[in-house]
Amino acid sequence: MDTVEHLVVGAGASGLSYANWIREETRQRGGRVPEVLVIERDREPGGYCKTVKQDGFVWDYSGHFFHFRHPEIEAWLRARMPDADVRTVLKKSLIRFKGRDVDFPFQKNIHQLERQDFIDCLVDLHFREEQFGSGEPRSFQEMLYRRLGKSICEMFLVPYNEKLYACSLDSLDQDAMGRFFPHADVDAIIRNMRQPDNRSYNDSFTYPLGGAIEYIHALLRDLPSDTVAYDESLVAIDLERRVARTTRREIRFEHLVSSAPFPKLLAMCGVEHDASAFSWNKVLVFNLGFDRKGASGVHWMYFPDRARSFYRVGWYDNIMGSERMSLYVEIGATRDARFDVDSTRARVLEDLAAEKIVDGHSLVSWHSVVLDPAYVHVTRQSLEAHSQLSAELSRRGVHTVGRYGGWTYCSIEDNLVETRALARKLAGDRR
Repeated sequence: MDTVEHLVVGAGASGLSYANWIREETRQRGGRVPEVLVIERDREPGGYCKTVKQDGFVWDYSGHFFHFRHPEIEAWLRARMPDADVRTVLKKSLIRFKGRDVDFPFQKNIHQLERQDFIDCLVDLHFREEQFGSGEPRSFQEMLYRRLGKSICEMFLVPYNEKLYACSLDSLDQDAMGRFFPHADVDAIIRNMRQPDNRSYNDSFTYPLGGAIEYIHALLRDLPSDTVAYDESLVAIDLERRVARTTRREIRFEHLVSSAPFPKLLAMCGVEHDASAFSWNKVLVFNLGFDRKGASGVHWMYFPDRARSFYRVGWYDNIMGSERMSLYVEIGATRDARFDVDSTRARVLEDLAAEKIVDGHSLVSWHSVVLDPAYVHVTRQSLEAHSQLSAELSRRGVHTVGRYGGWTYCSIEDNLVETRALARKLAGDRR
């Protein structure tokens, strides 16, 4: 039986960052650098940060852009990718509403709507407490209506997020999006009519011209070549013996750090739980390459219109400065949905043409991928269950990290910050 101090499940951003941090934190404390093994079920690293290069186009599995709030994290990554051409982009996001482009976030730019829509939004915003009360909201949907009123919600926030999450917003926790939801009070909305201020957590982002995989290569740079075992899946975990069984072997561990989807990890550990506490959606992503340039000066566009198949479109070419339009298009669906890729692609092209994003362009290259899970549904039940069960696993040497391990809504940088904190704790405990 193999033995390792730190067994890491998943060679994505979370797993690889932990493998770096635990080595670095232990070294800084003057200790022996620990044994670390990362097992990865795929034949290559990256998880959802994989990059596809095809016919001169560079696409990710979806739009994976880094929004740094911690300068030391960015500097640490950049030091490990000295030859990469990394673009820093000031984001321009728009909402396509009734054929008009409105600045994001919608609630701060209702003055850009047609007159009657603007009046409806403003009046409903003012009288929102009369309509919906002012107590503690019990769901994400109730929070939206109580804070922003009927019209803002029903014109954009509810239809858009229902397309994204593929579920009723009434089932989600009021804080399901955490700091990523662009809250705005009445004063900020009114002030924005005269002094535009659409700042958000991702006003600017960085993106390597080689795609998001460049960040993964940076995370691999300092790891010994035998750190990652590819094409090896975790099958089961014996919590009592602290032994993991994979498709190849058994591995005894001191600590296991997993970025695998939390309910899947629970099943592999044999931990009893209520499976209904955890739900999620799928996202079908189309990467589309066209023969010539399209719109300039836009990076994201949101589509609340339920008649459109997609909820968001992004422009790679406006990030990279390339001469051919390169899009990613995202379609949300329930977790049990089955996609007919060819017919859905045809529908997407029709919808892009109807929105004049594609206007006489020829599709010259395309790629698709299904993200499953994509967005987890953060509910009161999932929060309570995760808190209790993850604490139980941690006491037995199994630690969960990342969006899917943590069953939360977070950024890629958040994953690096989280794994650094875990490495510091375990390295400190080791002493």
